[in-house]
Amino acid sequence: MKVFVGYDTREDIAYQVCKHSIVSKQPDADVRPLKQQELRDAGWYTRNVDKLASTEFTFTRFLIPELTNFKGWAVFMDCDMILTTDIKKLFDQADDKYAVMCVQHDYKVKESTKMDGQKQTIYPRKNWSSVVLWNCGHPSNKKVTQDFVNDPEINGAYLHRLVGLRTKK
Repeated sequence: MKVFVGYDTREDIAYQVCKHSIVSKQPDADVRPLKQQELRDAGWYTRNVDKLASTEFTFTRFLIPELTNFKGWAVFMDCDMILTTDIKKLFDQADDKYAVMCVQHDYKVKESTKMDGQKQTIYPRKNWSSVVLWNCGHPSNKKVTQDFVNDPEINGAYLHRLVGLRTKK
């Protein structure tokens, strides 16, 4: 079970708590932090810093299909998540006909600012990408390459809406 957790240098404690909540219930989980600097150093992530990105993992989460060589299932979650049950229950819901599975909800932004006082952006499917079960080998995910993720013409709102990917809640 591959679990990628968004990592932000300002939130190391949140990452550690999230990881602990996963491995305490499922010691076999392969929990990996998505560290932007490591991804930059390895040549995976080359985007310029985006002033609208509220975390270091705003865009890196979309590298997961290629990071897994487009094989198998993987979970992404923001680092501020805490699991109270075995993550295997999430993997047990995997359905091969979908490229991604996530909680679909109609979130209405109430605040004009978000983390660290940054301007809040409004777009459809807001927060759907906070927890995603990726079917990395699904044909729809073949387009979610590092070139696609690093394309400056592709903005965050587009990526976070999971446009063009067959989704199921």
